[in-house]
Amino acid sequence: MDSSSSSPKQSSPARALYVYDLPSTLNEDLLLHNCTDLNPWNWQCGIGTNHGYGARAAELRRILPENLAESWYRTNQFSLELIFHHRMLNHKCRTPEPESAAAFYIPFYAGLAVGKYLWTNDTSVRDRLCEKMLQWVQKQNHWRKSNGSDHFTTIGRITWDFRRLTDPGKIWGSTFLNMPEMRGVTRFIIEKAPSDDRDVSVPYPTGFHPSSTETLNQWQDFARGYNRSSLFTFIGATRGWVDNDFRGLLVKYCYSEPGSCRVVDCSVTQCSTDSSVILETLLGSEFCLQPRGDSFTRRSVFDCMVAGSVPVFFWERTAYDQYQWFLPIEPESYSVFIDHEKVRNGSCTIKEVLMTYSKEEIRRKREKVIEIIPRLIYGLSNGGLGDFNDAFDVAFHGVLSRIKEEKLVV
Repeated sequence: MDSSSSSPKQSSPARALYVYDLPSTLNEDLLLHNCTDLNPWNWQCGIGTNHGYGARAAELRRILPENLAESWYRTNQFSLELIFHHRMLNHKCRTPEPESAAAFYIPFYAGLAVGKYLWTNDTSVRDRLCEKMLQWVQKQNHWRKSNGSDHFTTIGRITWDFRRLTDPGKIWGSTFLNMPEMRGVTRFIIEKAPSDDRDVSVPYPTGFHPSSTETLNQWQDFARGYNRSSLFTFIGATRGWVDNDFRGLLVKYCYSEPGSCRVVDCSVTQCSTDSSVILETLLGSEFCLQPRGDSFTRRSVFDCMVAGSVPVFFWERTAYDQYQWFLPIEPESYSVFIDHEKVRNGSCTIKEVLMTYSKEEIRRKREKVIEIIPRLIYGLSNGGLGDFNDAFDVAFHGVLSRIKEEKLVV
């Protein structure tokens, strides 16, 4: 699949998609109804607002023109399941007749079903709803015909939250993706397992959800023309419990280079509740430092690129080994790579590496980043973004192609 740029919207085959009507205990009932905004101490807060897009980010009116601020929302990074479900339900290719469908969508909110129990000692409770969903879907005629190979779903957390091993010492997560019934099902997920081709990594949801091509183009022009006064930036919180915490190293380094680096320390600033600080910093920086997060990937990678800042990676698995359907094939066309070990041992410094790029080279990288923004965002409109494919469209057409190719092979 060519992921080098946004492309004209493809037309999917008529009546291609069937969306299962799961029991509400497997999706809608999992939403919190007493928590309407993001809360740094509760990852679920605000996740169910506005079909997963979240409430409008009113604080961005301080830094953005009114017409652009209207397209920004306080989107929870784990809201992928809700956004995909909403888009699937309203898709033009959806059919009410499963007999005429080429692909079957399972709207199970696995991230919500498992995520709320990740820090409990009872591991069985993390598998309970996953097992119930599989018991339900195995009773469906069209599952029996294909054993799930023409079925797909969305998972709003990283793959490692669903791969608990039988080893008693390995107690993190659910065993959902190790269950035999899931072997043939394609899953859109924010971080995939490199060894499992049924995992398809898709962009983390960001706060930008334009409803038209015109607004998208206006944002691209805005990001392209913004005055970037800092060479690079780092946004994130240190991990004091991690040995040789690389994030902590970056924070200290940025504070030592105040003329070149802007730092937003999320252990001090409430990054989850004030997106204006993050966006303004990214817009004002040529490059943004992207170390691994709690896992190898992090939402900040996409916040960075949507703001038109050039990402600097320190581990290949943060992006290069993920998101192949969405990012350019040539990593050097849109990013910079600096090996984290060279930073640790002092054999190179970040500032020195970034200063080797001329203004024209930086401009070309930024232009590539801005060019692919449509493929990294989830449009607010049920019809996507007019003449462009957004991340949802890329994922949907990709899974249809996969299912068609696999049926031809069989």
